[in-house]
Amino acid sequence: MKRLLIILLVIATVPAIASKGTTGIGDKATLTDIKMLDVSGEKVSLADVTKENGLLVLFSSNTCPFVMQWQDRYPEIKNWADQHKVGMIVLNSNYGNRDGVDSYDAMKKLARENNYNFHYVVDEDSKIANEFGGQTTPHAFLFDSDQKLVYKGALDDNYKSADGVKKAYVKDAIESLSNDNEIAVAETKPVGCSIKRKTN
Repeated sequence: MKRLLIILLVIATVPAIASKGTTGIGDKATLTDIKMLDVSGEKVSLADVTKENGLLVLFSSNTCPFVMQWQDRYPEIKNWADQHKVGMIVLNSNYGNRDGVDSYDAMKKLARENNYNFHYVVDEDSKIANEFGGQTTPHAFLFDSDQKLVYKGALDDNYKSADGVKKAYVKDAIESLSNDNEIAVAETKPVGCSIKRKTN
């Protein structure tokens, strides 16, 4: 168990070496009109999902141990976002695993079994992840109504236990955003598995 934890921690700190872009706090979202295949079969873009107060973009995957720990909180975050008029979309950018554990069929199965109540889409060729500088699964990017980035990083401070969370970074940022308040913590270190980009 100790060895597994060490391996997971090493994975969590691996940088996204193929990441091309980095969207910083205050930068505007790009590639917002690209249509992506959702597990429902429809195609949606970031612009389609954006609501009155902004948009939460979450990079995720099917089998990462950190995602497995956090994904029970995804529907709750979606409901919280809805309450505060913020859209939410989850992207699978693991294009290097598209023929394996992160296939479209596997995405549909995961969404069905875990009652996903949000768009879970295929980020083809990891385009959005590369543009934003997404590093891990999960990795959250919160944009305001002007499409400017106001928060990026981890969902909260405890991937192991929802009950043990002391700082709910994303939920707190969404609440502050909807109330036109400054985001107290605008950036945290993402914790998770590295995004598996396509290699040539």
